[in-house]
Amino acid sequence: MGKSFKKKILLYSVFILQWLIFLTCLKKYLGEKIDDAPNVILFWHGRLALMPFAFRHFGTKNKRAYVMISHHKDGENIARLIKFYGLDAVRGSTFRGANAALKAAFKVLEARDDIVITPDGPRGPYHSIADGAIVLAQKKGVKIRILNYEASRFWEFKSWDRMILPKPFSRIVYSLSEPLSVANLDKEEAKAFLWKEFEKIYRRDNFKDKK
Repeated sequence: MGKSFKKKILLYSVFILQWLIFLTCLKKYLGEKIDDAPNVILFWHGRLALMPFAFRHFGTKNKRAYVMISHHKDGENIARLIKFYGLDAVRGSTFRGANAALKAAFKVLEARDDIVITPDGPRGPYHSIADGAIVLAQKKGVKIRILNYEASRFWEFKSWDRMILPKPFSRIVYSLSEPLSVANLDKEEAKAFLWKEFEKIYRRDNFKDKK
């Protein structure tokens, strides 16, 4: 059995597992659907597991979402997996292929599509915000929107990003923020502002604080 066939089987298995978990869970969505304006959409790397489903709810048929995925060894598998959900990929990150990735992202925004970034990916530091998202938003004069989900019960992996995978039959809250402007902020101010917005959504939606 060839490596490529094994990879396909593995990816399909992950895809099916994601769907099985998602279908058993009770979902709640907070925030308006994405509008026709191009956006830079951010979510933490640790929320990657069931994030593709958010785009099925918040997305629009009028435009596409392109996820910036690194050239890290796991990046190719992630790029193939998200295609099952109708999502596209821009390859590169702050660490490798940054210039090419930014140029490709500029073209996405110029076409009035959305660019999606995990600002602390692909390898941290945990819940940090790299410059790329801010550069894109400021250079192209577009807004940033924060996407997140929290689950009532989940497994947390012992990885740098503390990735969570909701458990079957749990409750999940998906949230999309209002458009946020960083136009008049320097990079450090913009990072602090966005981090606070991430925290605001987390504190509102996480189930631990509701017990």
